[in-house]
Amino acid sequence: MTEEKKSTSKRNIIIIGIIAVIAIVNGVKWYLESEEREELQVYYTNELSAAQTRFEEISVELDEKIAEIERLGGDIKELTEAKIEVEKERNQLQQTRTANRRLIAELRDKTEGYAELLLAKDEEITKLKTVNTELLSENTTLKTEKNELSKSITELNQNKEQLEEKVAVASRLEASNIAIYAVSDGGREREGSFRKRQIENLKIEFNIAKNDVAPIEGKEILLRVIDSNNQVYFDVARGAGTFLIDGKEQFYTLKQDILFDNTSQKVTFLYEKGSEYNAGDHTVEIYTDGYLMGKKAFTVK
Repeated sequence: MTEEKKSTSKRNIIIIGIIAVIAIVNGVKWYLESEEREELQVYYTNELSAAQTRFEEISVELDEKIAEIERLGGDIKELTEAKIEVEKERNQLQQTRTANRRLIAELRDKTEGYAELLLAKDEEITKLKTVNTELLSENTTLKTEKNELSKSITELNQNKEQLEEKVAVASRLEASNIAIYAVSDGGREREGSFRKRQIENLKIEFNIAKNDVAPIEGKEILLRVIDSNNQVYFDVARGAGTFLIDGKEQFYTLKQDILFDNTSQKVTFLYEKGSEYNAGDHTVEIYTDGYLMGKKAFTVK
């Protein structure tokens, strides 16, 4: 009995030791994770404070650039608009108490963008000073150089307009993976060619391709279902209406408001025509902001 008690006591000591080790390991793990979270939060807080300081510095620099360019007779519209945005960002940051990786990345992108704007304005100020010096000198040679400089500025503005146009084109959204289904009375879906009696509803699905140039914002997606006679299925009672394409009013079949979030999101349209479809080849066209996002054909037998 004495040996049995000793054995039981020894086992109890071992079990207690194991439990103690597990508790210590868990405690150390929790402590390390807590330390890591605290360090990460300190980092975010420091980055947030640095961003606030940088926005204040940018605001001061913008005031200086506005005053200088206005004195030299230059255009301050772009800087004035930037000043308003910076003030708004700074006020929002003053109310922000916590930060995360995404916010810090966004703040860095914004401050870098404003830094590039200020650098570009330094070049513009230099050019404006040169122009003003030429105007005061009344020298024929300097006047010639002034004309050449003015030409360069004009070309820069033209290049800027061309760049803005390219950005506008690049930011256009594209419909990908377009699929068209005929949905029967029983809910069966068919893809490809359909018979009239198989189409109780027409289902159109597609993804909006990712586009890092396009802003995250609300979009109105318009759908046109066009028969073989190039006629758009149009019924105001079922959601149809009109919109402008290249300055011309056109019919659309359905529309849907979405928030474009750049996640390759899926969009689904379900169209109940209420009567038989015309036989022949059909086309589904998808539009937003007056441009074509994509299209796909299907056949009704």
